[in-house]
Amino acid sequence: MEIVNTIMYFIVTLGILVFVHELGHFLAAKLFKMRVDVFSLGFPPRAFGKKFGETDYCVSWIPIGGYVKIAGMIDESFDTEYLQQEPQPWEYRSKPIWQRMIVISAGVIMNILLAVAIFWGINYTQGKSVWATTEIGYVLEGTPAASAGLMSGDKILKINDEPINDWEEVRTHVYLENLGNDLFITVLRNGKELQLRAPQQTIQNLNEGSFGITPNQTEIVINTVDPGKPAAKIGLKPMDVLLTLNGQPIRYDKKVNEIVKAHAGKPLPIEWRRGDATMRATVIPNEHGLIGISFGLRYNGPVTKIEYTLLEALPEGVKSIGSVVSLTIQGIGGLISGKTPFSQSVAGPIKIAQLASQTAELGIVTYLSFMAFLSISLAILNILPIPALDGGHLVFLAVEGIIGHELPVKMKLIIQRAGFVLLLGFMAFALFNDIRNF
Repeated sequence: MEIVNTIMYFIVTLGILVFVHELGHFLAAKLFKMRVDVFSLGFPPRAFGKKFGETDYCVSWIPIGGYVKIAGMIDESFDTEYLQQEPQPWEYRSKPIWQRMIVISAGVIMNILLAVAIFWGINYTQGKSVWATTEIGYVLEGTPAASAGLMSGDKILKINDEPINDWEEVRTHVYLENLGNDLFITVLRNGKELQLRAPQQTIQNLNEGSFGITPNQTEIVINTVDPGKPAAKIGLKPMDVLLTLNGQPIRYDKKVNEIVKAHAGKPLPIEWRRGDATMRATVIPNEHGLIGISFGLRYNGPVTKIEYTLLEALPEGVKSIGSVVSLTIQGIGGLISGKTPFSQSVAGPIKIAQLASQTAELGIVTYLSFMAFLSISLAILNILPIPALDGGHLVFLAVEGIIGHELPVKMKLIIQRAGFVLLLGFMAFALFNDIRNF
């Protein structure tokens, strides 16, 4: 039954994301009166479908996305029959470059709009819970916060002379509003106000959580456990609270990764809490330093609930998109710089299916948030300047706009085929990586 649910959530999740993306291309093409020959979920060859009017709506065999075949355009089908005749008014090639750019960009735009709609709906129906504290619970050694002199028990009063009322404002001022600047942090310690300084050079590469502080009354809670992995074998379950690893108290999420990776292939004593019971076991992380869990910080202190009207919820949804984009770009940057191992960061269909099923078990809000995150990731992936992706098509159009004429068709075909082979290779690696870590 678990496998059936996993497959179902995978089909639903990926189907919605691909459909929305291709619908963007389809609607934009129709807007500019281009003929659409095929609307496909998946890449050729065609599996099944039905033709309505001039368009064949179908499902294809290669499940790494989808495509809309627009008359007069070199795409994933590599069809060049249209070259035997003069450009027709309904063809992609006969339209102005700005219209073609809109058609190519429309899929990415639709994925972003889907994510905005999801976060908008979540904010409107659920509101936002703000952690009503400014007291520091833990300071991680070797971080900018520790270097600045912050200590557990400090209450943050101001950051760069701006009053701080809750932990949301702490995060906003540290990670967003003052990036690239020195941080002057006024704290209350033992009844006295102190001003501490974190120099710009120590915080210029900050990402969410890397400043090194957590609020008081927080704990590390397990969100998901991968079946068959080391964590599942010792009995860890979602909602368990991590207490210690190798005898060290756990109060910071990055500390978990650090300790587990240091014990790759070695026994690691672990202690956790489930309800009122404290449990202990020894786990052996795999060769990559993983035990098969996802986890996060859970706050148990006072909370202020903020309700939004329908209009107020929209900008909050857009802010959420900004956070996801930032995290995704940081992840890509980590891959490019080599700081993040490629094999540990690439998720294929099996991993996506597992995450879709696991987040669905945690509730509709968690599942929809995961879908929004995937939608943004799909948008960013597609806009990369890689042949056979939307970004590759945009590069072609930009070059043609600069030189004033269309690039040779043979050149486009060669580049497109190379990009398609690259995508197939990427898909094969992602699938292999999923199977190896299954």
